[in-house]
Amino acid sequence: MKAIVVHQYGGPEVLKFEDYPDPVPGSGEVLVRVAASSVNPIDYKRRAGLTKDFYPLKFPGLIGVDLAGTVVKVGPEVDGFAAGDRVFAMADNTYAELCVVKAAALAKVPAGLDLIQAAALPLVTTTGAQLMDATAIQAGKTVLVVGAMGNVGRSAVFAAKQRGARVIGGIWKKQVDEAKSIGADQTVATDDSAALESLSPLDAVADTVGGKIADTLIAKVKQGGTFATVVQPPKNAANYPAVIVQHVFSHFDRQTLEFMAEAVRDGKLTIPVSRKLHLSEAAEAQAAAEKGGIGKVLLVA
Repeated sequence: MKAIVVHQYGGPEVLKFEDYPDPVPGSGEVLVRVAASSVNPIDYKRRAGLTKDFYPLKFPGLIGVDLAGTVVKVGPEVDGFAAGDRVFAMADNTYAELCVVKAAALAKVPAGLDLIQAAALPLVTTTGAQLMDATAIQAGKTVLVVGAMGNVGRSAVFAAKQRGARVIGGIWKKQVDEAKSIGADQTVATDDSAALESLSPLDAVADTVGGKIADTLIAKVKQGGTFATVVQPPKNAANYPAVIVQHVFSHFDRQTLEFMAEAVRDGKLTIPVSRKLHLSEAAEAQAAAEKGGIGKVLLVA
C-alpha cells in the first residue's frame, strides 16, 4: 500500500508518500480501506516530536488518528462487521490506504452521511462531547466554551445545548458575525479584557485554547464549579482550590460518535471542511492546518 511514512522528527517535509507493508488484521481487528483521514493538531505535534515523551514514533512509522472507509476483511473473533461496511474511527496509522482498527474502536457511518465527510468527525466531535461530560453541566446552568469556533468547540457547544445548558461561546472579536451560526445563547470576545471582566460567575468553563485566557477565566468559575480543558490546565489553578479542574483526554465511545455524526448528517452540527487534498499531499495539508484559522483539512486516499 501507499502511506505517509515518517523517518525522523521535523517539519511537514518529513512526511513522505511511500510504499509501506500492508497491515494484517489479527484477532479482534478489522482491515479498513481508508477513504479519507483528517489532519488534527496531535498529528503535526507528533510529527514534530512534541509528544515523544508520551506518544513516540518508531521510525519508519505512520501517523494519523481519524479515518473513514470500507471494511476489507475482518480478523478472528470479530462480530458486527463485515466486508463492505462503511466505518469510521479514532485509530492509529490512518495516513495510509489501508489501516487495521480494533473492532471495539470502530463504528458504522450513519446512513445518509457522506463517507469522506465522516473522516472529519471522530476525534473532534468525540472530544467536544467528552469535554462537556467533564464539566458535568446540567440543564439551566451556564457554561462558557472557549474556542467555540473551533471544531472541538463547536462540538462542545452542541453537546452542552443537548444537556439543556445555557452556553456562552468564547470567540475572537473578528468572529462575532460568523459565530451566530454555532448555536450558543450568547458570545463573548475572549480577546476583549473588558468583556471578560463583565462576565457573571460561571457554573463551568470548557476550554480548548489554554494559556493566559485560561488563567483569567478560572477566576470566573463559581465555587464548586468545574474548569475542564483539553489543553493545559490553568497555571494558577492552585489559587482556586474550590474549582474542580478536569484535564480531558478523549477516548473512543461508539455511542457518542454515532450520535454526533447523526447530528452532522441532520444539519444540527456543522464541522466545516476547508480543504480536501490527496494523501500524497499530506505535507501541504499539515502546513496549512498548522497555520490555523481554517476548517478541517481532509486527506483523501
